[in-house]
Amino acid sequence: MSHNVHPKSFRIKKLNDWKSQWFNEKKYKDNLEQDYKIRDFIEKEVKDAAIDDVIIKRSANSIQIVIRAARPGIVIGRGGAGIQELKTKLISKIFKGKVKGINIKIDVEEVRKSDTEATVVAKRVAEQLERRMPFRRVLKQTVDKVIENPEVKGVKISVAGRLNGAEMARTEWVKKGRLPLQTIRADLDYDHIDAKTVYGTIGVKVWIYKGEIFE
Repeated sequence: MSHNVHPKSFRIKKLNDWKSQWFNEKKYKDNLEQDYKIRDFIEKEVKDAAIDDVIIKRSANSIQIVIRAARPGIVIGRGGAGIQELKTKLISKIFKGKVKGINIKIDVEEVRKSDTEATVVAKRVAEQLERRMPFRRVLKQTVDKVIENPEVKGVKISVAGRLNGAEMARTEWVKKGRLPLQTIRADLDYDHIDAKTVYGTIGVKVWIYKGEIFE
């Protein structure tokens, strides 16, 4: 039988890098749990910023958090007040104030072409489904918009659950272009987001293929 493999983990160190960029044998479990809590907190705190990724880099006495967002102004705030407020809440709720001797830095990077990032596209589809828009229209319009970008060679969006409030759950998908899932040099972006609707959870999966990368 075949096995489903996450497209990004399949290409780590060939095309993709780790989201947590640090190494610590003694505190590995604690740091990993803390990274998960940091990402979860940031996703909820600045939900409207259309966050694509949160990269965490650690050293002996510093933690750098890089937030990649399609709407960075929501994170930064007026005059950087948003970042300072986010940092204060992070220290209070996640680190419990125990940051003596540790420098915490938050950087924000803008995602210029949000239609080519699978995470942003999946969140956009999930938001529309939560507003009870017809799933077929959402899928078709989103796929057409993504494939218009010249660097995108193929796109597939799949939704699974009680679509449009149907009694029986099912899976529907729309695809345009190529998706070479087993080619390691294929630059393939992927993400899975859950849409919380009144009928239950609908899973949204997005694959975006941007051509092949040769060393």
